[in-house]
Amino acid sequence: MVATVREGKGSWSAAVGEADTTTGQPRSARERFRIGSVSKPFIATVLLQLQAERRLDLDDSVERWLPGLVSDNGNNGSAISLRQLLNHTSGVPDYDEDPGIRANLFTTAFLTHRYDTYTLEQLVRIAIAHPPVFAPGTAHRYSNTNYLLAGLVIEKVTGRPYGEEVERRIVRPLGLTGTSLPGTATDLPRPHARGYSKLFGGSPTPLDVTELNPSMAGSAGSIVSTTADLTRFLSALMRGQLLPRAELEEMTTPGPHGSGGLGLGVGTLSCGVTVWGHDGGIHGSSTLALTTRDGRHVLAVNANADWFRTKLPVAEAEFCG
Repeated sequence: MVATVREGKGSWSAAVGEADTTTGQPRSARERFRIGSVSKPFIATVLLQLQAERRLDLDDSVERWLPGLVSDNGNNGSAISLRQLLNHTSGVPDYDEDPGIRANLFTTAFLTHRYDTYTLEQLVRIAIAHPPVFAPGTAHRYSNTNYLLAGLVIEKVTGRPYGEEVERRIVRPLGLTGTSLPGTATDLPRPHARGYSKLFGGSPTPLDVTELNPSMAGSAGSIVSTTADLTRFLSALMRGQLLPRAELEEMTTPGPHGSGGLGLGVGTLSCGVTVWGHDGGIHGSSTLALTTRDGRHVLAVNANADWFRTKLPVAEAEFCG
């Protein structure tokens, strides 16, 4: 496991355990890793920036920006707003609950399919081959498809790939030198640990899955970063360096049906401290990034194993002492 804490004007990092179980190489806090769904706050930030620039409105329908895409099997893009994508109240089914995708990603068939390339539209169409989970706005349920659609909206509005927009608007301005959007690149930039997976229950023993095509996660979870960069990002976000005050308030206002903010979850720890952030799991990597609302106390932690289930105690230890 590796971790970085940023508090006030200082920060510290630590590493424990093995980066490579074959060689015994220890983990290093400098390592880059796949952050999975911790990508979602980056995508939400870009959409909110576009709203601040009056290039879109979060109350716009999905149909306005992606005409005809969400229109099968009872899914209705005209009834779904961009805001509902960001807070998971759209009712759009999750593409990785499709039986074919589940077989490719969460069984030993993954070892054959790990290099497959997917487009955002392809994954969305796999999702909407299934009926909606609920009528838009009537409930809350996490769906990675929401952020595939958000990525497509970014591309439609800007005319550039979502990855280029994240890099142009967030990565380069903040100097996040360890953060990248890999597209379809199957390797990780160095330095990095080996990634070990039990295929989310599909394998009883750990498998080395370091190499994979991250297009399987797309704009919902493909970003690569470091713990230091993640703390810098969340601190800058909460301090208003990336969004105007109105958009930041919108992002951190809990939505209906317990949906949290826009691209951010919120929770209160045992000592009463409220934290904002996201966790992320992708083959071979498990990540958590949390911050206080003022951005003065931030934690990011990563394990190079996707069955890691003890992230909350780490947060309790850091924020509650």
